[in-house]
Amino acid sequence: MAGIEQWAVRAHEVAHEISSGEKHLKILDGVELQIAQGESVAIVGRSGSGKTTLLSLLAGLDRPTRGRIELAGADLGPLDEDGRARLRAGRVGFVFQSFQLLAGFTALENARLGADLAGHADAAQRAREALEQVGLTARATHLPHQLSGGEQQRVAIARAFAAGPSILFADEPTGNLDSTTGAEIIDLLFSLNRSRGTTLVLVTHDEGLAQRCGRKLTLRDGRLDG
Repeated sequence: MAGIEQWAVRAHEVAHEISSGEKHLKILDGVELQIAQGESVAIVGRSGSGKTTLLSLLAGLDRPTRGRIELAGADLGPLDEDGRARLRAGRVGFVFQSFQLLAGFTALENARLGADLAGHADAAQRAREALEQVGLTARATHLPHQLSGGEQQRVAIARAFAAGPSILFADEPTGNLDSTTGAEIIDLLFSLNRSRGTTLVLVTHDEGLAQRCGRKLTLRDGRLDG
C-alpha cells in the first residue's frame, strides 16, 4: 500500500450505536479502514456482527455515532443527506442481496436508472451496453417478475456499472441465489471490476468468495481485523 496517495474509502475511529429504550447497543467501536482505488476488499464476520451497518456508513447511507469517513476523497461528516446523495451519484454503485429492481420497469429501464441519476446524457446507450456485458440483451424488455433470480441480479449489476462508478459496494450479492448461479454472478462481478478498475467493497459470509478479493477483513467485536 506504500506510495498510494488516493484512497477510495477511509474510516477513522468509526463507532455506531443504537438505542432501544434505556438500552444502548454498540455495533461498531473504533473501526479503522483504508481502501485504495482499484482494490477489492471483502468484509466478513458472523451474522449480526455489523457488516451491513459498516457498509451503509462507508457508502454514506447512514451516519456514524462518531468518527470520520471519507468517500471518493470527500469527508462525509459535513454533508447532509442530499449532499451525500450528490457525492454518490456517478461515483458509487450498489449491488444488494435483494436485487432492488423497480417492478414496473423493464430490465433496460432498471439498468438505466443509475446512469440517469448520475446525469449522463448517454444513459440509454450506457444501459444497453451494460446489459450486453451481463448477457441480457435479449431480455431488455422483460419485467423483473419475468426474470430468474440470477437474471435480476445481472440487471442490478448492469444498473450499477452503467453509471460508471469508481467504487462498488456489494452486500451479500449471492445470498438469494443457488450456488451455481451465485458463482456465475461473482465471476461477472469480478470480471467487470477488473476491466473497469472499479474499487470493490464486498460484504459476505462466504469464505470462498472472500478469498477471491485482494484483501479480507474480519469484523469482530465491533472492530476490523486483517
